[in-house]
Amino acid sequence: MELPERNGWSIARHAGDRTPDKTQRLLNHASWDTFAAMCVVRRFAVAGLEEAARRGRRRRGLVIGAIDETGQEKAGEATCGVKRQYLGCAGRVANGINTVHLSYVRQGTGHALIGARQWIPREHLEDPVKSLVMGLPLDLGFRTKGQLAIDISKDAAADGIRPDFYCGDEVSGNCTELREHLEAEGQAYVLRVPSNFMVSLAAGTKLTCAEAVHALLKHKRRWEVRSAGTGSKGERWYAWAWIATASPRHHLLIRRHLKTGELAFHYCYVPEGQILAKARLIRAAGLRWPIEEDFEFGKDCFGLDQCQARLYTAILRHAGLVMAALAICAVTTALLRDRTGTQAPPPVRPDQPPPAEPGMIPLTIPETKRLLAALTTRPLPRWLVIHWDAWTRRHQARSRWFHKRARLARNPENALAS
Repeated sequence: MELPERNGWSIARHAGDRTPDKTQRLLNHASWDTFAAMCVVRRFAVAGLEEAARRGRRRRGLVIGAIDETGQEKAGEATCGVKRQYLGCAGRVANGINTVHLSYVRQGTGHALIGARQWIPREHLEDPVKSLVMGLPLDLGFRTKGQLAIDISKDAAADGIRPDFYCGDEVSGNCTELREHLEAEGQAYVLRVPSNFMVSLAAGTKLTCAEAVHALLKHKRRWEVRSAGTGSKGERWYAWAWIATASPRHHLLIRRHLKTGELAFHYCYVPEGQILAKARLIRAAGLRWPIEEDFEFGKDCFGLDQCQARLYTAILRHAGLVMAALAICAVTTALLRDRTGTQAPPPVRPDQPPPAEPGMIPLTIPETKRLLAALTTRPLPRWLVIHWDAWTRRHQARSRWFHKRARLARNPENALAS
């Protein structure tokens, strides 16, 4: 749907319902297994992207499981999991909720979100009143964001999904439990770590990542310029180096920005029997960014950050439905990639004249969504538009009245003053 907001009210109005009761019941009270539904979405997305890779003869590309978190700003204290915390979407500490996601990335084909777990602060779980009001399950225990990533990876493994590498940001890389779990499962990973992350070198000394770079990578010949993958504006070039550690299966991969010199550190693990090559690790590190694109598409196209639900199950169900919509468009886009991409070959010289016909880029997820919306949207009848205007204003008047009464109950002296 081409709606500026995607919540219970706007969706119900667009669907032709007289009130949002049906939409709200679907999220809050209807009987369906949320995680089983996510499992269906996960299998559909993976099967669809694999079929697209087979048709496009791209089966040799890497498969990445990208782990990251995204947030939604929330007002007040009544929403499940809400707390003042750092939100990447806001770029600052703000009041909101955070959810850990897993994205399935098929190199050269497509990507989609296939798992989600909301992070719940410990104080919400330990407060029986707040836990009940927020609809937290009785058996729900406190889990760090790294532990939530473990839960999502276990769900994926139960569906037979074993990517070539798991990739994640510094939150994931700093979680010792997550790294140990992946290593116990024989799962390779390339995880971002902070500059003060400690590594044990082959000589038996321990240094931070920043200290290791300063001590061992002073000479320019130790750096190699390679592409981290193709972006919308071409190849993304960086200087790369890697450092061996005391373990033959662990390496520290360092990326340096060619202009600013900014460094990014990746702690890598490759199990015995699997290919260990710097070029392969660089390809894996460069394939973490699609999950950021999934967040962008999920929010801009499908309302991932527009959930107005307050209960634990309802918030997860909203995320699951967004994942389903994104998966449908992602698989459709991937299957049509070769049929819709007619772009002219890229330039090879800086003075090369432009082609007479530039062609078209392949179909994108936002464009697929817009086409589906244009083909299925029907105009609302006039009586329904008038009905919803009256219903909305009446509901807001009722809410305003109850808010004022609640405020008088908290401050009875105001009633006497008036």
